Amino acid sequence: MTDLPILHHFDTSPFSEKVRLLFGLKGMAWKSVIIPSMMPKPDYLPLTGGYRRTPSLQIGADVFCDTQVILAEIERRWPAPQAVRGGMDWAINLWADRPFFQATVPIIFGAIGDSVPAAFIKDREAMSGRPFDTAAMKAAGPPLTQQWRGHAAWIEDQLAQTGSGWLQADGPGLADIAAYMNVWFLGGALPDTMKALTAGMPHLAAWSAKVAGLGHGKPEAMTGPEALAVARAASPAAAPAHDENDPLGLKPGAAVMVMADDYGRDPVRGTLVAATPERVVLSREDEAVGTVHVHFPRAGYFVMPG
Repeated sequence: MTDLPILHHFDTSPFSEKVRLLFGLKGMAWKSVIIPSMMPKPDYLPLTGGYRRTPSLQIGADVFCDTQVILAEIERRWPAPQAVRGGMDWAINLWADRPFFQATVPIIFGAIGDSVPAAFIKDREAMSGRPFDTAAMKAAGPPLTQQWRGHAAWIEDQLAQTGSGWLQADGPGLADIAAYMNVWFLGGALPDTMKALTAGMPHLAAWSAKVAGLGHGKPEAMTGPEALAVARAASPAAAPAHDENDPLGLKPGAAVMVMADDYGRDPVRGTLVAATPERVVLSREDEAVGTVHVHFPRAGYFVMPG
């Protein structure tokens, strides 16, 4: 049994980098479970109920899917130093996850498409439900570079406004970690391209070094079977208060299904424990882990009877 948060991730996952940096900002110790970047994921899906995207965070018998709810839970349980300063941080996080990321991916895979393994392409097609067309990405990549530079210019402008070296005047936080994700992803894959697209942006260059300098805290290796055993030995924590004004009329005890609204739309089914404006919590049973509560964000996800 461990009281430490357990991150299920892989090293090159850009969404995982956000969580690792939040651990670094807070100086936290955490358990690191490296999962496959492609299916199958036999020590992962029993925890998530079928959710296959990376990462997820496990705390005992509670599993948090999607960085939106992962970052919120870390901030709730380990509030110091403060990283989330209001709703604008979550808007920046969603911007980084959606339009900024959607510009980053074709630039990267358009450039490296000829070397992408067929197994990876097949896996991503299964996850997205559409062709992973590297030829189309190659064609789209150059036009998208101007969009990517436009996103980067917003970061540069904000840094110039605050003058603190961070996106907010009072120090590093979620806004920095979220905005940095695509800079990290492009810079790691195509450093020359990243350098060209951020030319003439001195604030962004200095800021990137500072965000990277937050580090990853204090990770300790753990295996997938060990993480499953932690869940099996634990009980879920008390759920948040249910929102009686939920617009869908959801009620605890109902059978529901949750799935992402963009890609990786594998449905997760369970019994509703609670729904709030920010998250939905399902109770699930699996012979590998016993009873677990699985948490999803509301923004970016569908919830329906099932």
